[in-house]
Amino acid sequence: MKHGRWRAILFSFVMMAFGTALMAGPACAQDPAEPPNGAPTVNALPRPAGRLDRASIDENLMRAIVDEQVACGTRDTFSSWTDPKRGIGCGRDRALARFQEVAKESGGRMQVVVDKFDMTLRTGEKAHLENVYAILPGSDPSLAKTVFITSGDFDSRPSETNDPNADAPGADDDSSGVAVAIESARLLAKGTYRATLIFAALAGEEQGLLGAQGMLKYLQNNGYTVGGYFDNDIVGADPAPGGPHRLRMFSGGGPDGVDSPSRELARATEEIDGRDNIRLIFREDRLGRGGDHMPFVAAGLPATRFTEPQENYDHQHQTPRIENGVEYGDLTKYLDYKFMGNVAWDNAEPLRELALAPAPPTEVTATHVPRTAMGYALLRWSAADDPERAGFEILWRDTLDPRWSVYEFVPSGNELTLDGVSPDNHFFAIRTVGKNGARSLAVPAVMPARRFMPPPTGAPKTN
Repeated sequence: MKHGRWRAILFSFVMMAFGTALMAGPACAQDPAEPPNGAPTVNALPRPAGRLDRASIDENLMRAIVDEQVACGTRDTFSSWTDPKRGIGCGRDRALARFQEVAKESGGRMQVVVDKFDMTLRTGEKAHLENVYAILPGSDPSLAKTVFITSGDFDSRPSETNDPNADAPGADDDSSGVAVAIESARLLAKGTYRATLIFAALAGEEQGLLGAQGMLKYLQNNGYTVGGYFDNDIVGADPAPGGPHRLRMFSGGGPDGVDSPSRELARATEEIDGRDNIRLIFREDRLGRGGDHMPFVAAGLPATRFTEPQENYDHQHQTPRIENGVEYGDLTKYLDYKFMGNVAWDNAEPLRELALAPAPPTEVTATHVPRTAMGYALLRWSAADDPERAGFEILWRDTLDPRWSVYEFVPSGNELTLDGVSPDNHFFAIRTVGKNGARSLAVPAVMPARRFMPPPTGAPKTN
């Protein structure tokens, strides 16, 4: 073999080895440890006792609720409010009766309200609407005006949005959500909670989230503060093979696209329910679509949407029919009541724990103080006195991490320094912890507000 060929082969081997080294890259350089000696060891309080048992879900009751709603034929917003057998009034009456049955189980503490109001549609038409609320008042006077809400909407629609005559069974969209709200009420009716719980069946969702707008106005007019809101819309089916699958939970970010009250409600729900049950979707809703949580999000309130793992559009917003061998229509035959029962549990357990928790902290700030070579984070917060509060959990996460971890537990005070932890590299939040182990929503730390003072003339600019 000629020397030139040997040189070519040797050159090829060298280049291959060099290329492999390039692909492998240099040995991974570790970042500086923060803090240098590791984060404190945290002995976290256990979650509240009395966790709901999945076996306590009554799937047969949920099936009966859906069947009652579907039997109304249509629940289009422009159908009859007075016909007891067909139309949206039929759907209202049947949801109302179910809530009233649950109220009896609460020993008279739960109050059932029919909220009647008129709204103007985008077309300029007037629409009469009625929502149904089952309200379980909180036992703590300092928290009784804070509400945690779950809802479904009892209106339905055929292929033509405002056709009051066409059949619109609406089994999945959204009798399933109504069944979840009623079952959640049944599961929690006998308990005592610090905050108030509201279980709602809303109208007018298909005409522009009108029922949700009406409920928000009702809450504002009655002096309530929204601690968290779960919108259940299309939560009754799990048709993809390989189930059961996780329930999708949609939550939008704030101005930074990351943190917001809604995002904190989603994180807290996943932590309570477990990652095997909840799939976090960091988006306000499905692309180009909307739900009843959106008026609350627009008002800066913590609100999220639950939706089944994979939607089938042949069974949404469709007048029942068969075309080219394909069956269209939102029919009960396509529902999965085991999955729907999972959804009820996924609502009820976080509602229970959040309504047991102390109020979240306020005025949570983080400041970078360059006291040492690395500097440190200074966290401050405010919180009203609460004899049932055990303390505060200091939370942190890498800026690329979607979930919080507990950095430290602080039993009292309103300030903490994190030596050797740079706030440039992490996000921080604080939540309150009750003596019962219930956690409030996390409140992300922000830079404290400060007055801008221009530098003196000739002073060097800072980077």
